[in-house]
Amino acid sequence: MVIFDNLVVGAGISGATIARISAERGERVLVIDRRSHIAGNCYDYVDENGICIHKYGSHIFHTNNEKVWNFLNRFTDFNTFTLRIVAVIDGIEAPIPFNIGTLYRVFPQSLAEKIERKLLEKFAYNEKIGIADFQKQDDDDLKFLAKYIYEKVFYGYNQKQWGRIPSDAVMARVPVYVSKDSRYFQDKYQGIPLRGYTKMIEKMLDHSNIVVRLCADYKEIKEKFGKIFHTGSIDEFFDYKFGQLPYRSVNFKLETHCREFYQSGAVVNYPCNYDFTRIHEYKYYLGDKSEKTVIAKEYSEPFESGKNERFYPIDEECNRVLYEKYIAEAKKNNSLRFLGRLGDYRYYDMDDAVERAIDLF
Repeated sequence: MVIFDNLVVGAGISGATIARISAERGERVLVIDRRSHIAGNCYDYVDENGICIHKYGSHIFHTNNEKVWNFLNRFTDFNTFTLRIVAVIDGIEAPIPFNIGTLYRVFPQSLAEKIERKLLEKFAYNEKIGIADFQKQDDDDLKFLAKYIYEKVFYGYNQKQWGRIPSDAVMARVPVYVSKDSRYFQDKYQGIPLRGYTKMIEKMLDHSNIVVRLCADYKEIKEKFGKIFHTGSIDEFFDYKFGQLPYRSVNFKLETHCREFYQSGAVVNYPCNYDFTRIHEYKYYLGDKSEKTVIAKEYSEPFESGKNERFYPIDEECNRVLYEKYIAEAKKNNSLRFLGRLGDYRYYDMDDAVERAIDLF
């Protein structure tokens, strides 16, 4: 029997980071995943049209963390793709998050100019302001703007994504950019791995001290390990002894169209129309050349075990209390560590997941 120092459960970006750091310190690592592929929800592949498809929805890497950026650049080169999202508001495509440019897309020029002037009088340029702050102003135009953004941009989208009416606390975080910056992310480093995320993670796992097994379940592993780094769902690990942690899931319905492009950009949101939340068009990310294009309509739905995948932890106090019970149980085993979206029951951007793995190890 091969002896391993560490077992890493999950071959996504969190597990691959832990495994690589461990292997480079001379430790033998077994990485397992119950799926038939590595890379977790970052998994992508090139289809028959020569287009790189993000199977589990669009993944755009972005970070201000130089440590994380330098670590990943050991395994891939990135392009300089910058995400810009538009939402269809009253039939008009307008930049999201809401900014000064959005004003001029959705309002008559005279109204846009008046609101822009008031924003610049009350707030600093290039500042992010929550729409709840507009409600506090003694100004009918700014109160109108807050109501408009809430109803036309946020309410319907949030209700579709989470299956519930958004709370006031959530509403308070909806930002307006007092600038003309239409980038969805403002991070210093942004891009897509030039050969895709799967190839990046494949290279991370390509080390003489790492063994990868796919279609493998943790409970079927016979070897002994010094430490276990588990990126799967913490409640499932403990057989739901305290109850099941709820998640939202996402269903992506792919369509191939015989045209060069389907829409104006990589992601178009539909906050008020249709049952899907947004449409992804994959050719934009790496500039793939094809006479056809592939899109994915994204539908949010509740997570059901055995039917779909866990995507978004539901951030509510009762769920955090339940999660803490599982963490307390995990701490009884000094060789066991949980991490990642499912292990930490927290939504992570990719850079956050890498940083968490580095710091934990």
